[in-house]
Amino acid sequence: MYRDNTKVIQIGNRKIGGGNPVLIQSMTNTKTEDVAATVAQILELEAAGCDIIRCAVPTMEAALALKEIKKQIHIPLVADIHFDYRLAIAAMENGADKIRINPGNIGSLDRVKAVVEVAKERNIPIRVGVNSGSLEKDILEKYGHVTAEGLVESALDKVKVIEELGYDNLVISIKSSDVLMCVKAHELIAQKTKYPLHVGITESGSIVAGNIKSSIGLGLILHQGIGDTIRVSLTDRPVEEIRSAKLILKTLGLRKGGVEVVSCPTCGRTNIDLIGLAKQVEEMVQEYDLDIKVAVMGCVVNGPGEAKEADLGIAGGNKVGIIIKKGEVIRNVPESELLPELKKELDLLSKQK
Repeated sequence: MYRDNTKVIQIGNRKIGGGNPVLIQSMTNTKTEDVAATVAQILELEAAGCDIIRCAVPTMEAALALKEIKKQIHIPLVADIHFDYRLAIAAMENGADKIRINPGNIGSLDRVKAVVEVAKERNIPIRVGVNSGSLEKDILEKYGHVTAEGLVESALDKVKVIEELGYDNLVISIKSSDVLMCVKAHELIAQKTKYPLHVGITESGSIVAGNIKSSIGLGLILHQGIGDTIRVSLTDRPVEEIRSAKLILKTLGLRKGGVEVVSCPTCGRTNIDLIGLAKQVEEMVQEYDLDIKVAVMGCVVNGPGEAKEADLGIAGGNKVGIIIKKGEVIRNVPESELLPELKKELDLLSKQK
């Protein structure tokens, strides 16, 4: 499996590659210069399960702010740099655990070398990032348009530049908003390099479209054993990216822990607000560190049978609710008490853990 044989890279207090677990990354959308707002968002993401956080560094003030941000968070901090090589250097000097650059937009070779020298001194990994919107003119002319082959060639060309400067503490990302092109690009690059890969479908869209595209793309890539860190890019609150990423990894068997909620689709027999109830349960279980499945069912007739694979379940209808454990009804409750009674069962399992 490709993932088992990638180079091991240390990012702060975490390791990726070499068969280490696939880690979840997100990016803050606060102004990095606003330390309080940025720290507050990172702490929220940490609580949701974020493993690595990336911050945009568009100004020197943002680069300097990393020093204070780093003191108040508990996960590795990645600085996202475009255009100005001085920002990359300042970010590393102020505590960045990793930097993300596109050597093609940093400028001359001397400027890239200046960044690499500081990274080398501090043993800070560099993520070489290429996406479909940043391909060089000569590569576009060679292939006629943006292609998976072009993305791979561009990324490996940039990696070679850094390798020739004597540095190989690298992570690669090649992203596209075209899902199948992105999948193909990862299949190709996995045959050509042993560097860890950061995987994501860029510009994937809002929460519905973004989740569908990311689930398909990341699912196809990760299932082949490719990918060491992931980001689900959503036009939404960053915490939603973490929730989606965790579910993708859990669905693929790449991560355990966390409550999985399953719920039946609504039908003509449904006599409760099943949609609202399922959403409330999904929100409630976020606070529990339990590796279990919870079922939310819309009718008491079929509920126990449909929930038999779940550890816990609830079902309701006609003002009557039932609590289900391992497919067996353990008690009847008023429909209005379904959520509080489910919470009691979750609390009990937490104490027994």
